[in-house]
Amino acid sequence: MKKILVIILVAFIIIQFFPIDKTNPAPTPGMDFLKIKNTPPETAAIINTSCYDCHSNETRYPWYSNFSPVSWFLKNNIDEGRKHLNFSTFATYEPKQQAHKLEECIEMIEKKEMPLESYFIGHQDAKLTDAQRKILIDYFKREKAETERKMSL
Repeated sequence: MKKILVIILVAFIIIQFFPIDKTNPAPTPGMDFLKIKNTPPETAAIINTSCYDCHSNETRYPWYSNFSPVSWFLKNNIDEGRKHLNFSTFATYEPKQQAHKLEECIEMIEKKEMPLESYFIGHQDAKLTDAQRKILIDYFKREKAETERKMSL
């Protein structure tokens, strides 16, 4: 039993030498969703708190991101989140793609699939109330409709 514990401890120490890259891409204010959509402050605050750590280039890494293998899990979630939707580069999406991304936001919030449950472990403030969900859903629906309206002109 002692040998197993020593092996686990040594392995834990060794994996600490393989940290994640916590460098965020440079900010692009002219492409950021909240800026280009002129998002109301209350709504922007909800999106910033509940979405931006994984779905933007403005990730704030928590203290526990300094420890592997937890850091690897976090980095994977962030990379996947940015791949599916990056609010920091929203203006680079074609209008049709923007409308699709907004539809996905609506669906994920309605189904309570976002934010991820695992995100709440260190971010209790990211939990959305029913009222906040309604604010976001209504907002994303309006923005989607506006995007589609502009596409039809």
